[in-house]
Amino acid sequence: MNIVLIGYRGTGKSEVGQRLADRLGRPLIGMDAEIVRQAGMSIPAMVERFGWSHFRDLETEEARALSGRDGLVIDCGGGVIERPENVDILRRNARIFWLRASVATIVGRIQGDTERPALVAGKTFTEEVAEVLDRRTPLYRNAAHDEIDTDALTPDQVADAILALWHREK
Repeated sequence: MNIVLIGYRGTGKSEVGQRLADRLGRPLIGMDAEIVRQAGMSIPAMVERFGWSHFRDLETEEARALSGRDGLVIDCGGGVIERPENVDILRRNARIFWLRASVATIVGRIQGDTERPALVAGKTFTEEVAEVLDRRTPLYRNAAHDEIDTDALTPDQVADAILALWHREK
């Protein structure tokens, strides 16, 4: 069974995923990094050239490929929950953990990130985060087996919380 981390950018998925992989001796797979590697271009370049729909198609293909493997820690892109089929695919062989954070925390953590194109045109960065997070929150909640608020926790503390839940359910 895989451990899948979902949540908005800046909630700690990559850092927590690395800690989980190290502690459990499992491979860490970053879905976005795999898509970028396979496509040979950055996400902003992909979206500019082919559109978000194409990127989401690649994300679904990657979810399918990863769900067929076992014993992974998977760090999903923030929008993986935009397509219900992705959640269904990932749930086949995973426990899904939603790492959440407040808008203020997210903005503070990712304000300088240039690796993602805007998701909402004509908004400030904070307005964009708030709007997208508001829309995605029910999707994250419905997708997750467990949720962890990362606002006041270090990545090690979040990993500890996930491991406690993981071992309790086994």
